[in-house]
Amino acid sequence: MVKKRYQEILNMTDHRTHQLPEGPWLMTQRWDHLLFIHLPVEKEIMEANIPNGLELDIYEGTAWITILPFRIRDMHFRKIPPIPFLQSFLELNVRTYVQRNGVKGIYFFSLDANKLPAVLGARMASLPYVYSNMKMEREKDTYYYMCSRKGSSKEFRASYRPFSNPFYPEKNSLSYWLLERYYLWASRNKSLYSGGIHHMPWRIQQAEVAIEEENILPDMKGINLTGNPIYQYCFSKRVLFWPIKKVK
Repeated sequence: MVKKRYQEILNMTDHRTHQLPEGPWLMTQRWDHLLFIHLPVEKEIMEANIPNGLELDIYEGTAWITILPFRIRDMHFRKIPPIPFLQSFLELNVRTYVQRNGVKGIYFFSLDANKLPAVLGARMASLPYVYSNMKMEREKDTYYYMCSRKGSSKEFRASYRPFSNPFYPEKNSLSYWLLERYYLWASRNKSLYSGGIHHMPWRIQQAEVAIEEENILPDMKGINLTGNPIYQYCFSKRVLFWPIKKVK
């Protein structure tokens, strides 16, 4: 049954803008109660803060940066059962939108997590993970999320709830452009690393958000919003990962 579920995911590729990565997938996770905080920003600022080898991707002249808090469950490697103390943790990532050689994806500025083994393992794969104090609670249909980075003043606190009916973003819409991306990049010691992922198309809801504290964004001189944020929620998503590889 589990093998069939993964094959069903692999068989659905019409929503992808590029082919599946080569070779077998390596790891899987289930992402739960995701909040997308999409922020429009000046493209000149973002261009100055992405590494060589990547091209900033923009939508109708605007660059975007996204804060994404959620819970990870049932993390395990292919054909290996989940490790009980490591299969579930909280994560908050900050990313922008890029492309390389025509392949669209995301570039990670940071990924906060509250399980030290997960952080150390991801760092070995050259992803910019940070160990943080984090908490996620639920009261009826509202979620409360807190992230406080250890040894730093970086912090995020917010509550959110979905309020619309679930929907699939239309192709060529801004939401589709933001969400349907299946390659990730990260930089370390002036080298560039890339990995592929795959999942079913995003089915999202509009969200109501109250932000109490937000200084989790990377330190960028002159960063300002150029429009209104977009808030979106997804109940759950099963994701497949391919190995991270050095590309530059």
